[in-house]
Amino acid sequence: MCVCGVEREQAEHVVWLIIRPSPGLWSLTRLLSKMLSDSEAKELLSFLRPETRADVKGQATEYILGLTGNRDGCHYLRTKPDFLKALLTLTADPSIAIVKDCYHALINLSADETLHKPLVKETTILPTLFHNLLEPEYMFADRVCTVLTNLSRHEATCKEVFRTLQEQEISLAKIVEILCTEGFNKTASLHYLGPLLSNLTQLPEARQFILDKERCVIQRLLPFTQYEASVTRRGGVVGTLRNCCFDHAHHEWLLSDAVDILPFLLLPLAGPEELSEEENEGLPVDLQYLPEDKTREEDPDIRKMLIETLLLLTATKTGRQIMKERNVYPIMREFHKWEKEPQVISACEKLVQVLIGDEPEAGMENLMEVDIPEDVEQKLKDMDAKEQEQIEKEKQELLKQEKHLSTSPEGLER
Repeated sequence: MCVCGVEREQAEHVVWLIIRPSPGLWSLTRLLSKMLSDSEAKELLSFLRPETRADVKGQATEYILGLTGNRDGCHYLRTKPDFLKALLTLTADPSIAIVKDCYHALINLSADETLHKPLVKETTILPTLFHNLLEPEYMFADRVCTVLTNLSRHEATCKEVFRTLQEQEISLAKIVEILCTEGFNKTASLHYLGPLLSNLTQLPEARQFILDKERCVIQRLLPFTQYEASVTRRGGVVGTLRNCCFDHAHHEWLLSDAVDILPFLLLPLAGPEELSEEENEGLPVDLQYLPEDKTREEDPDIRKMLIETLLLLTATKTGRQIMKERNVYPIMREFHKWEKEPQVISACEKLVQVLIGDEPEAGMENLMEVDIPEDVEQKLKDMDAKEQEQIEKEKQELLKQEKHLSTSPEGLER
């Protein structure tokens, strides 16, 4: 992703300053008007030094920012590690404008997967970012979180991020503590710590920490499934919970009173519909007799992740039994009636099939440990592909209907 407002044509980066131009500024202005040769790149790099005049340095960083706004520019910088190092160095510049440009450039670069290895290997970016993140008054901490989140999306660099976290003697406990401490940084929201934690838990060692029964980490995260202040933080925490549920050995503990994960996953999916007395009594207490103004999770991606987490918890026989005993089905039945997004509906239907279906035959109780023959696996993949195709058709049809409603006379009424 490119930061909104960052992607601009290179020609727009010539800033004419009402000052007496120095020879360096004239030289820089010439560089900005054309593509860079190796000698010109070397000259531009000379302007990206802490001791350079602020106006010249500002034009240079703005030009680099423009390069990062498109794929060709990012690929060019991939071969220029000295520029990457210079950008990182200038995140400590006295000029706020220059620091902003440098962080925006790093966000754009880290959004390109092909830049991950050069950024991590050729610079000291990870230790620098973690050091700044831990400063409670660091005003660019949100940008730090975004870069770290981008760099941890894929497993290879995610391992580097996690390794650096440990080498800097910053435990995952500290990241969780900052995430759970509202107002840790007075100038930054730090909402992107949620997606960062979600990315880190793609690694077994990170999940092992979150699922440590002695630490009570996952219990601290559960309330954020209903965190209204930020869809980013909320989605990140739900993604973390989903990743943790891939470790089926912990399912019984997660569903027990020690953690009680079920109400935190179900409540965002529950609506104001009236259930029967019998259905209400079987539900967890927090889901019984919900008020008429009860609303559901507004973000479809988060709704889908919540359902996928519930589906993972049905992988074991114990998990299925507990979820059937706690009347998960009526909540999902009403949710299915309400949901409009095809992909979310599909996930809901898979969960319902497990909840109302018969138990698997002996030896197949744990669905995560079942060996699937290659021919059956291929058939399942083909079915998934057809299902995705159908979902896409339904999604396009839904978009057409919404567009028609918005342009029809009834839809235009105020």
